[in-house]
Amino acid sequence: MSHDSISTRPLSRSDVRTLSLSALGGALEFYDFIIFVYFATVIGQLFFPPDMPEWLRQIQVFGIFAAGYLVRPLGGIVMAHFGDLLGRKRMFTLSILLMALPTLAIGCLPTYHAIGYLAPLVLVLLRMLQGAAVGGEVPGAWVFVTEHVQRRHVGLACGTLSAGLAAGILIGSLVAAIMKSHFSPAELADGAWRIPFLLGGIFGLVAVYLRRWLRETPVFAEMRERRALAAELPVKAVLRDHLGGVLLAMAVSWILTAAIVVVMLMTPPLLAAQYAGLDASLANVVAILCLIVGCVVAGWCADHFGSGATLIGWSVLLGASYWLMMSVVGQRPDQLMPLYALAGFAVGITGAIPAVAVKAFPAAVRFSGLSFSYNVAYAIFGGFTPIIVTTLMRWYPMSPAIYVAALSVMGVLIGLFLLRTPAGRRLAVMPS
Repeated sequence: MSHDSISTRPLSRSDVRTLSLSALGGALEFYDFIIFVYFATVIGQLFFPPDMPEWLRQIQVFGIFAAGYLVRPLGGIVMAHFGDLLGRKRMFTLSILLMALPTLAIGCLPTYHAIGYLAPLVLVLLRMLQGAAVGGEVPGAWVFVTEHVQRRHVGLACGTLSAGLAAGILIGSLVAAIMKSHFSPAELADGAWRIPFLLGGIFGLVAVYLRRWLRETPVFAEMRERRALAAELPVKAVLRDHLGGVLLAMAVSWILTAAIVVVMLMTPPLLAAQYAGLDASLANVVAILCLIVGCVVAGWCADHFGSGATLIGWSVLLGASYWLMMSVVGQRPDQLMPLYALAGFAVGITGAIPAVAVKAFPAAVRFSGLSFSYNVAYAIFGGFTPIIVTTLMRWYPMSPAIYVAALSVMGVLIGLFLLRTPAGRRLAVMPS
């Protein structure tokens, strides 16, 4: 693999600003996508017939949540196509606008009582638009920041951006906690639930403004200068010439979905359903704070110890810590806070994973390769995981921990494979 010609540039003040603005924008956009989860119960009550059984209502709501994931590959492929041909910055800004507008619309959407079955149908369409936006945002952001920094800081750049995305989850969690403490369930159902979505739309528009200050990546600018852009449909070249990179990026993205969707998003409602009176919302906030720190630490480790060793260590920590938490909290609810904090820190593996995936593709098709792999994996595994895990828990209460442990084993195996490569021993080189 050859080096990017800009790889020896020092990390400038402009690069630090790029990382900061990218992370902040990612946080605001991820808040928009994730806030739906925290208000799934009240949305289920308002957007479906009142006589629908509660278990079916929850499956319907998670189905709408899944719709946002299922459309991600299409949105990601289209935006990545133009990102590889027209520039990273344009798509980076467009993705956040496509997130802000549907979020505002959800906040204004009439309920089932007003427009009947049209309400859930429109809600599905808006979630699909949000999914298309995130499909371009997340891989686009990883490519954007890694092409701005020198190669020995790729892990830290990805970790910093992932910390920003995690901060979006934290903002959503805090807003949900504040709303539920200030409004009764009746007041939330009466209209207060709209406030977080309206706030999210405003957050998104602020992020659009902030991204005006970003500049195009040096890697893309250089490719455009020497006319080295993809001469054909980028995703076609990816599937024909870089299938190994696709499989690697999809595998590590699967691990990422388990860590975020199961450990961070699903665990509080699952624990509440399994153990009456166990409120994990505060512990979840602490876990997200630990996740933010963990992302940066894991990215730093990938730069200094290699992606292979980092993936092995953090996979073991993830599987073991989450298993311990899920097996202990039923008998020792007082241990929930420290154990969830440890599991949240372990989810910091999501800071190192993009550093593995982004270096699997050359610059000309990097956006398309990463976007296709990440979004297809997220659509399949992230979209259906809530339904599968929720269903299995009726018979196997430890199903979430078993699922995370199985993928942690896969993470160890991938790490061992990466140790056989120079980049896996010490992540420093990106193909160009």
